[in-house]
Amino acid sequence: MKNLYLIASIMLALLLIGSCKYAPTEPPKGEIRSLTQTEKQLVSSADKFGLKLFQKVNELEQNKNLFISPLSVSLALGMTLNGANTSTYDSMRNTLELPDIPQGQINEAYKSLIDLLTGIDPKVNFKIANSIFYQNTYTFENDFIEVNKKYFDALVRGLNFNDPATVNIINQWVKDNTNGKIEKIVESIENDIVMFLINALYFKGTWKYEFEKNKTRDDWFIQPNGTRSTCKMMVQESGFSYFANEDFQAIDLPYGDGAFSMTIFLPKQNRDVNSFIASITESNWNNWLSSFTIQNVKLYLPKFKLEYEIQMKDVLTALGMGIAFDPGNADFTKLYRGPGRAYISKVKHKTFVDVYEEGTEAAAVTSVEIGFISVREDIVMRCDRPFVFVIREKNSNSILFIGKIIKP
Repeated sequence: MKNLYLIASIMLALLLIGSCKYAPTEPPKGEIRSLTQTEKQLVSSADKFGLKLFQKVNELEQNKNLFISPLSVSLALGMTLNGANTSTYDSMRNTLELPDIPQGQINEAYKSLIDLLTGIDPKVNFKIANSIFYQNTYTFENDFIEVNKKYFDALVRGLNFNDPATVNIINQWVKDNTNGKIEKIVESIENDIVMFLINALYFKGTWKYEFEKNKTRDDWFIQPNGTRSTCKMMVQESGFSYFANEDFQAIDLPYGDGAFSMTIFLPKQNRDVNSFIASITESNWNNWLSSFTIQNVKLYLPKFKLEYEIQMKDVLTALGMGIAFDPGNADFTKLYRGPGRAYISKVKHKTFVDVYEEGTEAAAVTSVEIGFISVREDIVMRCDRPFVFVIREKNSNSILFIGKIIKP
């Protein structure tokens, strides 16, 4: 189903998941601790990065369904950031919109937010998993490995990247940590790849107010070019958090106890969805979320299922971290020190979403591939010990003279 409107809406919902913000619907049950100042800064940064990322991806995919997880991308790059140094570090941190605080505090905020997100609603299954798989013939910086173990709870495993079984091992980890919704992220391992830093997310939430299956009906969906396609339209009338202005209608659909929700933005009929996406700023976003009120709404929402995949190199380069992909200039000396230079070769992102009467199931995987380029060392030859020398004719390869010097 070519449902760009709703896919854009789901993306915005995932931003809520990634930042722990949601429109004012019924509050979740139980006590939820307040965020620290550093966590609030990180949440604000996640919002800024996520909105910019979505807009850049949409510029490339104007006529396609799209579905990304800024949280997954942020976590994978957050692990990688611990290996970056000098201008590479600065460009990555600026792209991620991270606050100007010590790296240790950034890691602590990531850790506490992971703990908060995965434990906030017992009725929603939300899992975050991180891993680092590396070529076992290389030795990487111990601090980099230990920091990612401690703050991102990353599984770290050395493997033989020349063994075809390694691809299966990595993909099995991806499949296990997305409940089988994303089966693989690695097709093959190129010769210059020495590390994969991978984040996996899995979300399964039951609507707080489910749609009745017997009310789902065949209906039409109007695509941006005016073409009509058939869909299965779910219907529900109830009190929801709702907001509308001259550009769009918006509704908030809670899951479980209400800690997670899907917020849908539907541009008015005379408004273009891509123009709406381009209008999303942090200020607009926060103003919109603060404007929801409880209203009685009859909602028509199509069922849909989508798989999406994108290479993030061009998008992240456009957002300012191109140096990290530059083999000649990237500085990942906090990840690897030795002959040669490490750099980001690829950032691959895959997602899955299924929206149906009972709720929503979604998954995302982001893989940061670290490449390695050999650096030619200056050749030094000091003839300060016995040596052999030859005088020869090059065309015939005839040796004319041959000798040895023991003492010049």
